[in-house]
Amino acid sequence: MATTPNNNKHSYHSLWSITRGHRTLYVLATLCSTLAIAGLMAVPVIAMYAIDVVENQDFGYANKYLHQLANFFGSATPFASYLIVSAIVGVIITIFASVLQFLRGRFSAVASEGFARKLREALYDHTNHAEAKFFDHEEVGDLVQRCTSDVETLRQFMHNDVDALARALLLVFVMLPILFWRHATLTFYSVMLLPVIVAGGIFFFRFVAKLFRAADEAEGKLTAVLQENLTGIRVVQAFAREDFEYQRFDSENKNYRDKYIRMTNYESWYWGISDFVCTVQIGIVTIGGGYLLSLGQLTTGELLLFITLSSIVVWRIRQLIDVVEHAGKTLVSLERVKYLLNAEQEPVQQRPKEHRTQGQIVFTNVSLAYNDTAEHLENIELTIEPGEKIGIVGPPGSGKSTLIRALLRFYPIKSGRISLDGKDIHTLDVDWLRQQIACVLQEPFLFSRTVRDNLLLGKREASDEELVDATRKALMHETITGFPKGYDTRIGERGVNLSGGQRQRLALARALVSKASVLILDDVLSGVDTHTENEILANLANKEHQPTTIIVAHRLTTIRNVDRIVVMEHGRIVQIGTHNQLFSVPGPYRELCDIQGLLDETIQYETELAANG
Repeated sequence: MATTPNNNKHSYHSLWSITRGHRTLYVLATLCSTLAIAGLMAVPVIAMYAIDVVENQDFGYANKYLHQLANFFGSATPFASYLIVSAIVGVIITIFASVLQFLRGRFSAVASEGFARKLREALYDHTNHAEAKFFDHEEVGDLVQRCTSDVETLRQFMHNDVDALARALLLVFVMLPILFWRHATLTFYSVMLLPVIVAGGIFFFRFVAKLFRAADEAEGKLTAVLQENLTGIRVVQAFAREDFEYQRFDSENKNYRDKYIRMTNYESWYWGISDFVCTVQIGIVTIGGGYLLSLGQLTTGELLLFITLSSIVVWRIRQLIDVVEHAGKTLVSLERVKYLLNAEQEPVQQRPKEHRTQGQIVFTNVSLAYNDTAEHLENIELTIEPGEKIGIVGPPGSGKSTLIRALLRFYPIKSGRISLDGKDIHTLDVDWLRQQIACVLQEPFLFSRTVRDNLLLGKREASDEELVDATRKALMHETITGFPKGYDTRIGERGVNLSGGQRQRLALARALVSKASVLILDDVLSGVDTHTENEILANLANKEHQPTTIIVAHRLTTIRNVDRIVVMEHGRIVQIGTHNQLFSVPGPYRELCDIQGLLDETIQYETELAANG
């Protein structure tokens, strides 16, 4: 059956699609910036006319519109009136340009923050819906780095540099014609060193991108080490490895520092040299203009205009190179972000009309490989009827947990078919499929939230009565009520402030809250004593609506009373039967019983069973 990508409100096909809803703001920001630059360019022109009029005492140098405005107000000293009017107009234009610059900053900030917010949501959503195999070789700290630091780099570029490119190009294509209009020779002096500035910027752009990638990846490794150590702090302390882990962190920290300092050093050299070149360029204009002024080929006002406008052009071109450098860093972050956005997603498929399945599970010749060389399941044939309780045992690495992951579609099967109530699970919507299966994994994960919030992950609309019923069955209710705030007690990350058995029982209660048609317990009672284990299993057996139950266990007492026991070795099913059937014949199950010292206990159990008829 055809599948489609996982589409929801946070899914986007590209970064361009993420800018939807903010593009108008970027256009407005660019327009405001353009008008502000035009205003700033107008002020030196006004000053040129005013200086030439006052210096030469000749209104032939005046701008006719400013002259008319000065005459309108009238004055006994017309030259002073023209100068005052020019100054007032210049101030008004400057204020207008400042307001436009504020609006530009406002529009750009709103648009870039909105873009960053949507991008973070998209990245978070993509990681949540990425296939399980995506995380097999990824470091959590590096993924966090991509969703935070790299997004911030993109946000800063969108805020500061998107319209800066437009401003720089505007200055080049508008100011240069104005300068050529006033004086072609001096204009040549004004742009003499611009090719050097541009060529140097392009070369540096390519170089700094490599340096930034190295620094960014080093920061990602540093974050990964920090995250790993904080997560496993109890293990670090238990083995007294604080000094070793400190040295490991210090090594990554120094590596990041060295790479970042190396990048900063090159940036310092480049910006120092480029600033010097820009200053030399302005000096050339000043000296050349002074020479032309001495020859009478240039007025004082025109010299001031050239010095001002050429300075603006040079520094804006210099700023354009700054944008190019930022673009180099942004391209690196963009590539790292797109890596997450392009992560293969779990597909959205047909969602059955049924809200609850019967719970029949059939494995038909199923094989599964985590990679191209290692098979972890091979030719699995197994039928589990609705309401049946199945136990799965076997030595470590025999494929017990892999069988569960295949059922949950964490990994695609290599061949064969797995069906739920006769429907191939690979044709069903994966979210719907997992809603039918309440699973407690081998290493239960608890969130750093309240007990109630962790339980409600199983069923968001569950009532307090349902929560209490589930925790009673998992023998966790009395423990919870003994906490300072009961069900509103906040537990530490991964349930660090709970014992292993308490974490397992709370995770079990969370699964029971969902009331799914299939219940999977992957060695979840290993942290409790035998008496507690028997009570919990008895509570599960007394459920009103018995779900199809699959119990993966290493302790054989856990699965002794199930309907059937599946014994696995090397990814294959080697035995199937009840406890009595399997124990009565030599084989892997009998060997497991011998190893766990259950032989005498089993004989006693069977003797008592026979005595009681």
